[in-house]
Amino acid sequence: MKRTLKVTVLGSGTSQGVPVIGCKCPVCTSTDPRDKRLRSSILLSWGGENFVVDTGPDFRQQMLRENIDSLRAVLFTHEHKDHIAGMDDVRSFNFLERRDMEVYCSNRVEVALKREFYYCFTDDKYPGVPNVNLNIIDKSPFRLPDGPMVTPIEYYHYKLPVNGFRLGNFAYLTDFKSIESEEYEKLKGVKYLILDCLRRKEHLSHLNLDEALAFVEQLKPEKTYFTHISHLFDTHENILKELPSHIEPALDGLSFFVEGVE
Repeated sequence: MKRTLKVTVLGSGTSQGVPVIGCKCPVCTSTDPRDKRLRSSILLSWGGENFVVDTGPDFRQQMLRENIDSLRAVLFTHEHKDHIAGMDDVRSFNFLERRDMEVYCSNRVEVALKREFYYCFTDDKYPGVPNVNLNIIDKSPFRLPDGPMVTPIEYYHYKLPVNGFRLGNFAYLTDFKSIESEEYEKLKGVKYLILDCLRRKEHLSHLNLDEALAFVEQLKPEKTYFTHISHLFDTHENILKELPSHIEPALDGLSFFVEGVE
């Protein structure tokens, strides 16, 4: 069944967030609320169910800000701390909904979760720890529980494999540097894109502005939002001024709708 997908940007900042602790740069001291960026994550709402991509250190704050009281599943892009650190807080949904949290991740992320949150996976668990059910994904499409179909898109964050996700005409690609041709083919026809764009200066493991603009020009989505934005980029207002109308820096709390997602 085709339904409307609502995409909400929970966080659009890089691993340190914006403002950065102790920094007095113009971005970190900006009074513009658009320059306050939590760690990168999105919320997907479809058919009355909510799904989150990544649970970073700000996961609790993001769920409270968006007034989320039901969460069906979590998808993880990769195992870096700014994308998994908040997983402990899924236990609030365990208590509210009296069910395990369904988690979708690669084998690499599984290893990291079992290392970082070992207490969730022991045979003799302490009462009150998160209850999660790991679902291991590869490059094959899968359906979320009570939710839409998802196509994983594998790419590289320097040399680290990362999973982006395509749902209908929408794709989410954070922590992105390079992609192989067969995985790029899965992105063709995307109309809405959230894409990694760290800063102007080149970076080892993230797209910079020139690289991100070139990727958008090649793929030609109708609308692109840049995410994983560093305080070294610029203020939201200044970034916005130099981008074409079909590209914008994402901002925390931004939401948009994608029609016809199965």
